[in-house]
Amino acid sequence: MKIAIEKNWRLMMQTYSDQSELVAKINLAYSKFINEFNDIPENKRTLLLVPVDKTPSQMLSYQLGWLTLLLSWEEQESAGKSAVTPTPDFKWNNLGGLYRQFYTEFGNQSLASQRDKLDQLVQQTCSWILTLSIDELFGSHQREWANNQAQWPLWKWIHINTVAPFTNFRPKIRKWKKLAVSAD
Repeated sequence: MKIAIEKNWRLMMQTYSDQSELVAKINLAYSKFINEFNDIPENKRTLLLVPVDKTPSQMLSYQLGWLTLLLSWEEQESAGKSAVTPTPDFKWNNLGGLYRQFYTEFGNQSLASQRDKLDQLVQQTCSWILTLSIDELFGSHQREWANNQAQWPLWKWIHINTVAPFTNFRPKIRKWKKLAVSAD
């Protein structure tokens, strides 16, 4: 247990030297994560196996939801609007409800559709990162939406919505696949 906590702490404390390093880490973590879905049959995408807390479709829906939100916050602020985090309908103390909304919104799509959309969102996120200056990415108080709750620099918001879940979900989907095969 102590090793898992220390590993998660290190993931949260990850730092990057510049935009390119963050983009490279996102692409590496994403590639490892998404490739785990190559051999999952469509008819098992919603199979919930007790030791794993999410189905394959839910894991993808979670990522689709968070990346959609992250990009929408930036888009709203760029348009001169005030972004409400996480959403106008959900507060930070009701993330379970938000996750259920993600599963409803994205979970009825095929795995291929979810993967295609996630590919697009990861690419959009990486393209956006490359437009940011060093000060915007690593400085404090660079965006109002990033100051609403945790007051983190942008890189940290991006990290916890890309690298961290891609890395943390990969062992879950691998475990799910082992259990799904043994259930056959």
